[in-house]
Amino acid sequence: MKSEYDYVIVGAGSAGCVMANRLSADHSVRVLLLEAGGWDRDPLIHIPLGWGMIFKERRHDWGYFCEPEPSVDGRAVECARGKVIGGSSSTNAMAYVRGNRGDYARWADTYGLSGWGPDATLPYFRKQESWQQGASDWRGGDGPVGTQYCSYEDPLVDAFAAAGRRAAGWTDDYNGAEQEGFGRLQMSIRNGRRASAANAYLRPALKRPNLTVKTGALAERIDMQGTRATGVTYSVRGTRETALAAREVILAGGVINTPQLLMLSGIGAPEGLAAKGIDTVLPLSGVGRNLQDHVSVILMYHRREPGPFHRMMRVDRIAPDLARTYLGGNGFSGDVPGGVTAFLRSSLATDVPDIQLLFTAAPLASWPYLKPFRQPFADGFATRLVLTRPDARGEVELRSTDPAAAPVIRQNFLSNDHDWQVLREGFAMARELGAAFEMAPFVKDEIAPGPACRTAEDIDAHIRATSITVHHPAGTCRMGLPDDPGSVVGPDLKVLGAEGLRVVDASVMPDLPNGNINAAVLMIAETAADLVLGKATASESPAAAVA
Repeated sequence: MKSEYDYVIVGAGSAGCVMANRLSADHSVRVLLLEAGGWDRDPLIHIPLGWGMIFKERRHDWGYFCEPEPSVDGRAVECARGKVIGGSSSTNAMAYVRGNRGDYARWADTYGLSGWGPDATLPYFRKQESWQQGASDWRGGDGPVGTQYCSYEDPLVDAFAAAGRRAAGWTDDYNGAEQEGFGRLQMSIRNGRRASAANAYLRPALKRPNLTVKTGALAERIDMQGTRATGVTYSVRGTRETALAAREVILAGGVINTPQLLMLSGIGAPEGLAAKGIDTVLPLSGVGRNLQDHVSVILMYHRREPGPFHRMMRVDRIAPDLARTYLGGNGFSGDVPGGVTAFLRSSLATDVPDIQLLFTAAPLASWPYLKPFRQPFADGFATRLVLTRPDARGEVELRSTDPAAAPVIRQNFLSNDHDWQVLREGFAMARELGAAFEMAPFVKDEIAPGPACRTAEDIDAHIRATSITVHHPAGTCRMGLPDDPGSVVGPDLKVLGAEGLRVVDASVMPDLPNGNINAAVLMIAETAADLVLGKATASESPAAAVA
């Protein structure tokens, strides 16, 4: 079966939803959006408090794991990636972080990406959001994605904020003029509902007759005539179909699946393709390389007295609240039990902070309870320290030529001295905050790693045994100049050496922004839409279209 469109977009995650909306706004073009997962009908997707169960049960997820690595005690660290309309924006923890302006200055200066500097990207960050406090020089007031301060109320959060303010200062808006310091966490939530890319961008476009969305559609290969992409072959419930693309194929499958599809299509390092019996169509050694991610360690505590989260999780309270929130009532479950984050510097930091702290005012293991049928959980809270500027680089490789087979994912977490030193210093910062006098009324005891973990050797052992991803992979099809041997796409996000083929997702990031990355993915897609539509060119600042 064959059908023809102007644009074929592979992946209905954050970037794919943006591209589908912006490109289909021109009613003269035909747009096809392919998604391997299903529709986002699960109520827990849309109720912010439902995030914990989505992650715990790995609902709507590709089920990926990294390869076991000795630096993390031989563990196969999970690598959760959204497989549903909205992608990871439908399954993530909804933290809204743009990154540091210094990150985009680095993209411009280090990689020669002048159109992706801080002044060029700012208009696209503003374009994507409706900030609860309205538009300003830094914030957007009428964009598709609703953003707000975390509204969760708990005296424990106030105590942690006070301890942080005393230790490292406070920033009123880390997405504004100054990122560094402690600040109130910002969320992609609107009126008590998750503001996913599906809700923000895709749903408003579904009524357009020139936009077609197909779910359960697994892309198998990019169809090529020489070096030109002509379409995509995909399967739906065992039936193979081909979508022809008169203008462009746009890959938005994400950091794992986009390089996998390129390699399955003969685009990648020739030696790696040959090892799987794939003929090289376009030699690009950078495909699948440069994988990077934010690695983290968690400190957990028991709480002296149960807090508001614990009290609210009693079945007769939380069940009606979940229903009320889902129906638009914006109840307790319309946010998550957090409230504070921080961007801090280790002794190795240079132009931007290199440590993020994320505070959760609830235990990581919790459940609805009702005595005597089910006993309540022990209340607690956690501080997660995150290494935001890692030196480690990994890779994604084909495991087989089966498009349904999970690829090989090597993160190489903690494979160098720099990353170890920063995590050790971050651990000390987090532990010092837990011992601050402001926290004393709430801390019963530290349960992970526990008071017995004191020596440098014990702390290193804890880091090796427990460090995990924060689910911010990036860089496996990085952008750069054509003479850069590690580049996969140019500043216009076109695959180097190919025609009619573009990549628009986190895989094009040359390196990681400082913090959670979903806002940066939306920025990339908003920029890409203007590039595709000719509202900007790779030789000028893309922001010219919206400045």
